[in-house]
Amino acid sequence: MSKGFSIIILSLAFLTPFYSSAQAANAKVVDAKTKKGVPYATIQFGEHQGTISNEEGRFSLALDNLGAGLDSIFISSMGYEKTGVPIVQGLDSILYLKPKPIELSGVYLFDKELNVDEIIEKVQENIPYNYNRDPIKQRMFLRTSEYNKIRKMGIEFKASTIEELNKKFIDSVVSILPKGANYFTESLVDFYRAPGEHRLHVEKAAELYDKNNEGSMEALSKKLEKIFKDNVKPDSYLKIKSGMFGQKVQVDSILDSSEEAAEIEQELKEPEKSYFLGNKKRQLHNLYAELFFNDETKLNFIDKSGRYQFTLKGYTEIEEAGVYVIDFKPKRNADFKGTIFVNIEDFAIMRLDYSNVKSLRRIRLLGFSYEETVYRGTTIFSKGANNKYDLRFIDKVFGRVMGVDRPLKVIEKNKFVKGRRKQNELSLGLDIVNQQTEKYELVVFDSALISKTEVDAVVENDSIMATYLSKYNPEFWKGYNIMEPNAALREFVVSEE
Repeated sequence: MSKGFSIIILSLAFLTPFYSSAQAANAKVVDAKTKKGVPYATIQFGEHQGTISNEEGRFSLALDNLGAGLDSIFISSMGYEKTGVPIVQGLDSILYLKPKPIELSGVYLFDKELNVDEIIEKVQENIPYNYNRDPIKQRMFLRTSEYNKIRKMGIEFKASTIEELNKKFIDSVVSILPKGANYFTESLVDFYRAPGEHRLHVEKAAELYDKNNEGSMEALSKKLEKIFKDNVKPDSYLKIKSGMFGQKVQVDSILDSSEEAAEIEQELKEPEKSYFLGNKKRQLHNLYAELFFNDETKLNFIDKSGRYQFTLKGYTEIEEAGVYVIDFKPKRNADFKGTIFVNIEDFAIMRLDYSNVKSLRRIRLLGFSYEETVYRGTTIFSKGANNKYDLRFIDKVFGRVMGVDRPLKVIEKNKFVKGRRKQNELSLGLDIVNQQTEKYELVVFDSALISKTEVDAVVENDSIMATYLSKYNPEFWKGYNIMEPNAALREFVVSEE
C-alpha cells in the first residue's frame, strides 16, 4: 500500500535557514560528538510551553504562534548541556547539543544517602502528591500509526453447491484481500481534563490511508451480493457454522431492498456523529489511564515493586533537576524491564523507558488465538504551575497477533420448500494470521490550570471529521506546532492504479 514519498521538500528545508520568511522552523537536534539525532529533546519557548523532538531528533515550530517578544528558544536533553538559541540571529537547521558527563558520585549531596529500595518506597509514598489531579487544559498533538500485516492467508476451498462459489472464485477473493494496510491520523486538540471526566476540542485533523482497499472490498461485496441474490431462495436463512458453533442469519436482513433497508442507507449517507471525536477521546483516555500510577495500567513495576529488581545506575539531569537513574527488571513472574529517572528532591518519576520481556496476554481456544506481543515506550512528565507533574510526552508501541484456524460452513436453509430444508452449502477451511502494530505519539505544547466550571462549559465539536490525505503533506500543518513525522509517515503515499 505504501510507496516512497519524495523527500525533496524536507531536503530543501535542511539547506535553508531555520528562520524563514514563512515564519516556520524545521530543524534537527544532533549529538555534537556522534552526529546522531537526539530523540525526545525538549524545545522550550515558554514557562510551561514547548515541544519535543521525534525519535529522529527532528522538530518544527510555527514561529508566529510563539508569542510576541520571544527572542530565544532553549533546547535540552538528558545527558546534554542546555543550549539557548537566539531566534533573531537566525538558526541553523542542524542544532548541536554537547554531551554533559556527570560523575556518578560526589555530584549530589544528601542529608542521608538512600539505597535503591528506599528510593522506590519514596516514589510510592509521593505518588498522591506529585502528579496533578487539578482541572487542566492542554494543547496537544496526537499521532496514531496503525500497521496491519497478514502473516498468513489460508482459505481452503472444500465444497460448494453454488456454481459461482467455486475454487477459482475463492482464490480470486484471496488475491483481492490486501496483505497489508497502514492507517495514520494526526490531530491537534485541546484536551480539558478534570477528575472523572474529560472534554475534547479538535482544532484540525488528518487521516492517511489507501482508499484503493475500500474500492476492492466494495467490488467484492457487490459480487457476493449478486451471487446470493441469484441463487438464494426467498424466505431462506443462512446458518454460519464453525465447528460446534452455529448462528442463523436471515437472508432478508442482508439482501432486502425494503423501506427498512432504504432507511439504513439514508443513515449511512448522513454525516457521522462523534466517530472521529469519540475515537480520539477513547485513545486519550486509554493513554492517560495506562500511566504507571493509575489503576488501569499494565505498568505495575511500582505497585508490584516486590516482583522487580531495581538497580541504581547513577545520576543525571532532566530540566536542570538532579535525578536518580534506576534500572528495573523482573525477579519473579513480572512483565517489564526498563529505566526510570527519579527526581532527587521530590521522588517523582520524570521519565520512564520500558519494554515487555514476554507476551502480556496469550489466548488459544478452539482454533482462535490472540497474543499481545509488544508493549514498549517512553513517557515524560514535567512540573506545572502548581508544582505538580503532568504528562508532557508519550511514545508508545503496542503489538498483537490474532489468528483463526477453523473450518467454516455457510448453509442455506428454507422451511417453506418441500423436501430437505438445506438448499445450498459452502464449505471452507480458514487458516489466517494477522499482525497489528499500533504506535502513539503525543506531545503537550501548553498546559494551563483551569476551573471545573470551565471544563463543564466546553462544547465538543462532535461532527468534526479528519481531512483525507493520500500522501503526507507538510503544508497541511503550516502555521501550527506539531510533532515532526518519522520516515515511515513522510514516505507514505498511495499508489495510483
